[in-house]
Amino acid sequence: MGEPRRIVIVGTGLAGATAAGALRDKGYTGEVLMLGQEAHRPYELPALSKGILLGQTDEPDWVHDEDTYARRDIELRLSTVVSEIRLAAHEVVSEDGTHHPFDRLLLATGSQPRRPVMTGVHLDGLHLLRTLDDARALRAELDAGRRVVIVGAGWIGCEVAAAARRNGCEVTVVEPMPLPLYRILGDTIAEVFHDLHAEEGVTWKLGVGVFGFTGDEAGRVTGVSLDDGSELPSDVTVVAVGAAPRVELAHAAGLELAGAVSGGGLDVDECLRTSAPDVYAAGDIAAHAHPRYGHRVRVEHWATAKDQGAHVAGNLLGGAEPYTASPYFFSDQYDLGLEFRGIADPMADELVVRGDLRAREFIAFWVRGDEVRGALNVNMWDDGDALSALVDGDIRVDRTKLADGDLASLVG
Repeated sequence: MGEPRRIVIVGTGLAGATAAGALRDKGYTGEVLMLGQEAHRPYELPALSKGILLGQTDEPDWVHDEDTYARRDIELRLSTVVSEIRLAAHEVVSEDGTHHPFDRLLLATGSQPRRPVMTGVHLDGLHLLRTLDDARALRAELDAGRRVVIVGAGWIGCEVAAAARRNGCEVTVVEPMPLPLYRILGDTIAEVFHDLHAEEGVTWKLGVGVFGFTGDEAGRVTGVSLDDGSELPSDVTVVAVGAAPRVELAHAAGLELAGAVSGGGLDVDECLRTSAPDVYAAGDIAAHAHPRYGHRVRVEHWATAKDQGAHVAGNLLGGAEPYTASPYFFSDQYDLGLEFRGIADPMADELVVRGDLRAREFIAFWVRGDEVRGALNVNMWDDGDALSALVDGDIRVDRTKLADGDLASLVG
């Protein structure tokens, strides 16, 4: 597989923009075209639910400086919707009818927030959070004293709750699970986050679902109806019930999808190549045949989009290097900061805790057999390299040493 003359990237998020930059870093001199439907140049997402909502910044972290695209001869077409991929013709077609031929194609279309199917979900004023415009619109409503109801207690829901409380809002979070982040962290660690938000003044409505949303005569949402028959009045309503990969283009083109992976996605092999020659995928959309885990993995976090974008550039140029990095993400809520590495199943893996849960200074390990499958450090920052090595390497561990021993000595 020789070097292509023209590479088209569909998607102007972190994965696509990182790939474009990496192509130039590797000395590629052919054409690079990026197509994306947003009006803003590529940016990273973490600040949307953190710094922007907190009022600490008006801007996200931009993937590249504004002049980078022209200076590095990367053609960036914003506000452009791609309507079709024609695999046989090796071209994509945008909504305005323009045909864009490619030698290699990278799909980096990302994901979109899930909108539940229920009464009132299309009322004005109901907030989803995925884009810079979403974040700015939500922040404009987080005024002190306003009643904010958040549906969903995953990472986004918890971060929005923290930002709203810091802005002086009255916050209620509705979640059908018994605890926030329950499926991700299990009951012991999830309890830490429950107590943190409760101490900060968040009201929890746990173990109850949402029936629908009510509105006023102007068609604006004013309340959240719960399936126990009660209703929560709301000045600001946020739905944070997860995201879905944007696979419509890939599906219509006949590319193989990943039905067995939670949340779906687009099938890619170890090298991030799809079922079609010359077509690759990276970021939220990619259900990756991960060589370390022995099954497909689809991750929606910042680090995966960035790392896969950088990695896939070499394969777009003719390489065949497997992507082997373990997932990583971070979160900030009030004065609690955390990093999570790996993939764990808190309902099946054994939990080992190092440090003090009550002080919220600890490391949690999820162990399967004698291997660390996942590691979460909370307000402890000195052991990042050791945690990465434990998660990434084929290292047999002793649970007692995980809890009390020298972590560096475990990784050699």
